[in-house]
Amino acid sequence: MLRHEFQPGRLVAGAFLAVAGVVYIGDAEGRWSTPWFVLIPLVMGGLCLAGAVGTVTRGRRRRRRRSPQGPDPAAGARPGGAGTVDGTRPVVDLGKRDSHG
Repeated sequence: MLRHEFQPGRLVAGAFLAVAGVVYIGDAEGRWSTPWFVLIPLVMGGLCLAGAVGTVTRGRRRRRRRSPQGPDPAAGARPGGAGTVDGTRPVVDLGKRDSHG
């Protein structure tokens, strides 16, 4: 069972930052020579791509949550739907109103 929902934007960001870390470690150990300016576009490109993936994921989840069918009566929904007291009148909570302003 999942403890939280999957977030692909964070996965993309983590993958690009891991690649940047591997490039940095390889350069620090002397396995290859990496110019200093290579990591900036790698990290910034990864963060921009992660933002785009996160935005697309959020839009798809919002669209999926808005169900055109309405509540499922078999799932235990009351006939009046949510926000009603007895199935006929909506619940309106105005709080205490002071007539003196």
